[in-house]
Amino acid sequence: MLKYNVRGENIEVTDSLRDYVQKRLEKLEKYFEIESDVIAHVNMRVYPDHSAKVEVTIPLPYLVLRAEDTTDDMYKSIDFVSEKLERQIRKYKTRINRKSREKGLKDFFYENVEEEKETPKKFNIVRNKHLDLKPMNAEEAVLQMDLLGHDFFIFEDADTNGTSIVYRRNDGRYGLIETNE
Repeated sequence: MLKYNVRGENIEVTDSLRDYVQKRLEKLEKYFEIESDVIAHVNMRVYPDHSAKVEVTIPLPYLVLRAEDTTDDMYKSIDFVSEKLERQIRKYKTRINRKSREKGLKDFFYENVEEEKETPKKFNIVRNKHLDLKPMNAEEAVLQMDLLGHDFFIFEDADTNGTSIVYRRNDGRYGLIETNE
């Protein structure tokens, strides 16, 4: 059974919004076979340009479902997010259940729900690049990334000697991914 944690930023979450979120997301319950309660974390945000963003995260055993969408209407954003989550579930249902069976784990998606045909996706790699990683710190990597006009930059962390990646987030700030070596 899904429980809901609905939050709002720059918006008051009304009962009608909360009910609409619950109505749209409880359609996803037909896919789950879970014995304990699962909490759907819903975050609604309104920006100064009046765009409405909805983010939904549903932590499941062995899987986290997450989707977000930004439109000019909060209800439309809720609709799009629930559709994205349903597509994710249908896409990964067969793959996850197969891997679970191989590991001897219990399936957590119902089997009797219609399955999408899983067609192998072909990726068309149009360019290969080889690079030498230069030792530097994260601040230098961000500067280098900005100089190149890229959204991410791979470098060798001078402090840890591991491979790291800096990237530009959607909010304009920066993120750092460090590898465990």
